[in-house]
Amino acid sequence: MALKLKEKQAIVADVANVATDALSVVAADYCGLTVTEMTELRAKARNSGVCLRVVRNTLAKRAIENSDFACLQEVLVGPLCLAFSLNEPGAAARLLRDFMKDHEKLEVKALVLNGELLAAEHLKTVAELPNHDQAIAMLMGVMEGTVSKFVRTLVEPYAELTRAVAAVRDQKQNG
Repeated sequence: MALKLKEKQAIVADVANVATDALSVVAADYCGLTVTEMTELRAKARNSGVCLRVVRNTLAKRAIENSDFACLQEVLVGPLCLAFSLNEPGAAARLLRDFMKDHEKLEVKALVLNGELLAAEHLKTVAELPNHDQAIAMLMGVMEGTVSKFVRTLVEPYAELTRAVAAVRDQKQNG
């Protein structure tokens, strides 16, 4: 069914709006997936903060041309779905990596992170990026380690003095 100009403009505006808010995008070839599998993928995407869009390539190219994802235009060939990460950069990559474990027909073509086009081989690396809570925990661990080393450094002269006095006391008691 042919789309009318207003419908195409609405699709382009919707995808452009999502692209401006997104942190990363993954383009994947969904050929061979059944309707049930695509519905399952869409449900998982909604639950994980990922906006999944299946759009004609010409409309997708227009939608992302003025965004950080403009470098993706050369990859937009064939039937592709675009998974935009809205909350954390690795969410879409994590979603597709996990979905591909059970559905081998889904194939990632490329991904964009911070305006840089990455090959499909980088999917695992991007998927392993820490989420917000993990990043905060890592930062707190680093900060706690630094503070505890600082406190040990401050206390060490007093501890040395205490050990020296104890050694002199023991030497006088024994001697």
